[in-house]
Amino acid sequence: MMILAGDIGGTKTHLAIFSAEQGAHDPIVEAIFPSALYRSLDAMASEFLERVGTSIDAACFGVAGPVVGNRARITNLPWIIDAEHLGETLRVERVRLINDLEAVANAVPVLQATDLYTLNAGKPVDYGAIGIIAPGTGLGEAFLVWDGNQYQAYPSEGGHATFGPNSLIEVDMLRYLMERFGHVSYERVCSGMGIPNIYSYFRDSQYAEELPDVLDQLGSVEDKTPVIVNAAIRADDPSALCRRTLDMFVSVLGVEAGNLALNVLATGGVYLGGGIPPRILQVLESDQFMQAFRHKGRFSEQLLNTPVSVIMNPKTALIGAARVGLRD
Repeated sequence: MMILAGDIGGTKTHLAIFSAEQGAHDPIVEAIFPSALYRSLDAMASEFLERVGTSIDAACFGVAGPVVGNRARITNLPWIIDAEHLGETLRVERVRLINDLEAVANAVPVLQATDLYTLNAGKPVDYGAIGIIAPGTGLGEAFLVWDGNQYQAYPSEGGHATFGPNSLIEVDMLRYLMERFGHVSYERVCSGMGIPNIYSYFRDSQYAEELPDVLDQLGSVEDKTPVIVNAAIRADDPSALCRRTLDMFVSVLGVEAGNLALNVLATGGVYLGGGIPPRILQVLESDQFMQAFRHKGRFSEQLLNTPVSVIMNPKTALIGAARVGLRD
């Protein structure tokens, strides 16, 4: 059996062909596409299959958005994906859509030590629930529950829950963002789209001056997050404004990761996915993240015992989608 699997993101889409013989860790052929350059997943997938010249028996896609009735609206793209219509386009009977974090969650039980970076060893409980939080373009969340035989993955849209400030400066930032957006979710702060929002707050609050080279770079790119992150962590003349932005991001991520751990009682651990955590390990390794993670009053000790790891394998969502496609 040959399947097409995909990790559909707001910025990029990763497509690959897998076989039952080689399994979900070893794609036969793969390619990455800039999502915004395509009018639909149908067009992108058709181009990919025509390029590789391979027929498929089924398809499974992890998509950045909620999936209802095997239909999904992509959160940060003007795409609506309908599995039935996609199946007609690709000429396959079985097409499955799952939330992108559900795809990541399906991969977590088979991740290897080399795929992970431990932030807190903790004391994992066998078969305990597992939480996944992934700041990328947006903020995704999911969780896993043991059903007696295997872990079952469940999607969540917790990233769109209302942001809750934990300090006076965060209260002030919330007021600032409410004037711009009305409702302020965790995704508005704790994601690739959120980092420029934090930066704007500190800039407009005159926390520090913008460095000329950073200002020039920000004015010449559409995606400002890499510029801010790089300027914050560079060894030579780091930007105080960018570093304060990144510190705030890490604190909010720690708080929301801790919230997720309590919401699902993640005694099996919490995993940080998405594209941002692997790029900022040096900041996550500081005690700032774990302090925010375990700052939960009477449940602080519970959080101290919760394992926390960063997912380093960029193909995790693709592996999860392939596992579901091959399994189903």
